[in-house]
Amino acid sequence: MSKIILLRHGLSQWNLENKFTGWTDVPLAPQGEEEAKRAGELVKNSDIKFDLAFCSVLERAIKTLNIVLKEIGEEEIPKIFSWRLNERHYGVLQGLNKKEIAEKYGDEQTNLWRRSYDVRPPLLSSDDPTAPKNQEKYKDIPAGELPLGESLKDCEARVMPLWYDEILPKIKDGKNILISLSGNSCRAIVKNLDNISDGEIAGLNIPTAEPLVYEFDENGNQIKHYYLSPEDVITAKIESVKKQSKV
Repeated sequence: MSKIILLRHGLSQWNLENKFTGWTDVPLAPQGEEEAKRAGELVKNSDIKFDLAFCSVLERAIKTLNIVLKEIGEEEIPKIFSWRLNERHYGVLQGLNKKEIAEKYGDEQTNLWRRSYDVRPPLLSSDDPTAPKNQEKYKDIPAGELPLGESLKDCEARVMPLWYDEILPKIKDGKNILISLSGNSCRAIVKNLDNISDGEIAGLNIPTAEPLVYEFDENGNQIKHYYLSPEDVITAKIESVKKQSKV
């Protein structure tokens, strides 16, 4: 049997400021660092020992991973970093305040950009200096694979090849894996693992820095999944996220 933990990174500075973040490489907020420490304590108490970790290449996910691994004393395990685990790219919306966008474009359009499955935000121009293909970090990735803006559907299409090509084979080998990533890349994986429909995925909220465990048999079939925190804690955090996300 294999266990994986999906861990959305702790609260980032732009989460705190209610901004569209996407691929912008912002740091964790102090609260996010505390969340990551608590996540590490939960993982330590679960007695799950990891064989390796996967992580996005964004600072907030890397910091979350490092804090957790330090808390559990497993800093030396192999780590695989992949741009495919990055957050959904929000195009020209990145860096803009969500409330101000709602005031400009209306609640309905803003919620389509934020929560729908297949509606993309307005795209960056290819010569925009913030476009991934113009950043040193992504110089080894074919430019045609790098987004200028994504729907959740696009994010899913980017994330899942990593799951099937690299993560699932290790699950079948019985490895325990920690995956540190962002909200929408996590939603993309959960959508596939739990067979959530395109319509229902808009209602899925994954709280920050709450370890989500999936258990698999030797054939890579899911046995069960659960959060390490008590159900009432998860419910309260999800309700808080819903409240904060209303535009």
